[in-house]
Amino acid sequence: MSEQQPVFSCHDVHVWVADREVVKGVDLAVAPGEIHAIMGPNGSGKSSLANALMGHPAYTLDGRLLLGSEDVTAFSPDEKARKGMFLAFQYPVAVPGVTVASFLRAAVTAVRGTEVPVREFRKELLARMADLEMDSGFAGRYLNDGFSGGEKKRLEILQLLMLKPRFGLLDETDSGLDIDALRIVSRGINAAAQQDVGMVLVTHYQRLLNYVQPHVVHVFMDGRIVRSGGPELALQLEERGYDWLTPQIGAA
Repeated sequence: MSEQQPVFSCHDVHVWVADREVVKGVDLAVAPGEIHAIMGPNGSGKSSLANALMGHPAYTLDGRLLLGSEDVTAFSPDEKARKGMFLAFQYPVAVPGVTVASFLRAAVTAVRGTEVPVREFRKELLARMADLEMDSGFAGRYLNDGFSGGEKKRLEILQLLMLKPRFGLLDETDSGLDIDALRIVSRGINAAAQQDVGMVLVTHYQRLLNYVQPHVVHVFMDGRIVRSGGPELALQLEERGYDWLTPQIGAA
C-alpha cells in the first residue's frame, strides 16, 4: 500500500439503519490514485457503508471521516461533494425533464465553484463522452429516463470524469453490465485513477477486477472487514466463495 498521505480515511465507522447496526467498526485509508475493492456476500453491509460515508440520510453514522486532513464527518452530502467526494450509485435515479448536459453543467459549476463557459463545457463533455463511447446525442436525453442498465452506469462514470473528485465511492458499478460495457466503464475508472483519484469499488464479482487492478482487496462480512490483501485475494474468493472465511468473522 502507498505511503502517501491518504486522500480519504475513516476510523471506527459504525452505521445504523433505524435501530439495526449494519456496519460494525470499519477503518480505511486510501491514497491518491489508489484503488480499493470491497467484496462480500449480499446483505453484508457493503452498500450501506458506501452510502453512509457519503451522508445518505437513511443511515446514521458514528466514527470519523477525513478527506485529506479535513474532518468531513458532519458535512452534508453536497458539502462533501464540493470538497471532492463522489458516489456512483448502484441504482441511479431517473430525472425526467432534466437533460444530461444541463445536469452535468450544474453539477460541475457547483463543485468547481465557478460557472464554466458553455463552449468550454461542451468541448470537455463531448471529449469525455467519446472516451466512454457514448453518442453525442446522449447529452440531450433526460437524465437516466429510459436508460438501459449499461447507459446508467456509463453516465455515472461520465460524472466521475467530469466532476474530477479527490475520492470516489463506486457502488456495484459493474452490476448489470455486458462484457463490452464493463470494458468501457473500467476504462473510465482507470482514467480517473491515473488522475490521482482515490477510489473504493464495492463489487460482488472478480470480473470487474480483470479490467481494474485494485491495490487492496477487502473482504466484508457481517458489517466488518474480515480480511485484506492484494488482487490475489479476489481470485481466492472467486474460487472458494466466502464460507472459508466465516470462522474469522467473530475474530475481526
